[in-house]
Amino acid sequence: MIEPDLSRLARTIGDPTRMGMLALLMEGRALTAKELAYGCGVQPGTATEHLKRLQRDGLIESAAQGRHKYYRLASAEVAHAVEALMVVAKPMKVVSPCRRPAGALGAARFCYDHLAGELGTRMTAVLIERELLEADGEAMDVTTRGEAWLVDFGIDVTSLRRRRRRFAYSCLDWSERRDHLGGALGAALAERMLELGWICRQKHSRVVSISELGHRALAREFGLAIDSSESDQAVAISS
Repeated sequence: MIEPDLSRLARTIGDPTRMGMLALLMEGRALTAKELAYGCGVQPGTATEHLKRLQRDGLIESAAQGRHKYYRLASAEVAHAVEALMVVAKPMKVVSPCRRPAGALGAARFCYDHLAGELGTRMTAVLIERELLEADGEAMDVTTRGEAWLVDFGIDVTSLRRRRRRFAYSCLDWSERRDHLGGALGAALAERMLELGWICRQKHSRVVSISELGHRALAREFGLAIDSSESDQAVAISS
């Protein structure tokens, strides 16, 4: 009989440096060993050994480009597992040159490749309230009205359903303790908002910045009024 080796996985992610690397990669972009070492406060040589362990256990993957090797999470399932651990973990103060204040992370951020934080959870709630999205436990799906809205928004729902990745599911947000939209649909919404210039990624951070165009668009499309006068502090979002 074959069973998952949970004890080995627990030992791998139980190391603070390796867990820190996974958290940094939750931004969704590939990072070099040097960037991950800097973000976790360890020497590059030490980081390399940790990265080898993470890769052996299937948690990350690497790709060479030019003189550099870039690392990213191996799958959306790994990101989902890390986010789930963030939900149950007790909060602690972290001083790191690559980390932004908790207020900014809590306001709007990427959870791997979909939106999280207060922005992500509020958007998800609006989609459900307007009956564009329906939830059945962890599973989520779009309604007939929702599919029409998504097509108008520039998202090909039929193509998303054909992918091997889960179409849509509720992802419990560690900072909000409410659900945000994950899966291929959540990623497509975030990508479309990036394309439209509503939001942008902050370098070496999961924090999401909202443009002036984005403020107006979020108010128009989702009824969300966002006060971002203190960009690095908590962002108040009301609907």
